[in-house]
Amino acid sequence: MTARPLAMSGLDYDPALACQHLAESDPTLGDLIARVGAFGLRPQPTQSLFAAVARAIVYQQLSGSAAATILGRVKAIYAPKRFPTPRDILATPPERLRAAGLSTAKTAALRDLAARSLDRTVPAMSRVRLMDDEEVIERLIQVRGVGRWTAEMLLMFRLGRGDVLPVGDLGIRKGFALTFGSRRLPAAVTITRRAERWRPYRSVASWYLWRALDT
Repeated sequence: MTARPLAMSGLDYDPALACQHLAESDPTLGDLIARVGAFGLRPQPTQSLFAAVARAIVYQQLSGSAAATILGRVKAIYAPKRFPTPRDILATPPERLRAAGLSTAKTAALRDLAARSLDRTVPAMSRVRLMDDEEVIERLIQVRGVGRWTAEMLLMFRLGRGDVLPVGDLGIRKGFALTFGSRRLPAAVTITRRAERWRPYRSVASWYLWRALDT
């Protein structure tokens, strides 16, 4: 398998072609795309999957400002403007990480992430670019505290993958119900079946379903 090409936007697909495909294959979704307007997902660049997952762990169930404060304290343990390495984390006593504001569970998760990064369960970015989405997800959910939803968000918002469908996301389910006129939140299988026509741009469709809640 060859490495995935990345555009200047950080996406591994062309948003204009994606929107055209979605509108042609699903006119109802096309109406939503027309109402919302230009596609605006721009992945945050990352040089390390370890760092991206570590941030995701810290941010779980916290407001953005609170999580940013805690992450800043963790980084300050090591050196200004330097993100800790897996070896840094494992060499740090757990109580010192907890003193920075991490819960006991997040401290354990961060240490597990570090160990799995060193044993290459969590792969380097050079390897990630050769892996398909499901393989990346299967690797990441082996980390303590990392579920499928977290892995899917990393694929979409960090790695710029184009065909991710987070059917367990409440916003996706609500957006789907609004867009397709359902009075009830749809089951995962209902979304999955409809989404077959959206391949290989289900990430783009998902982004527009989230935006449906704004319109």
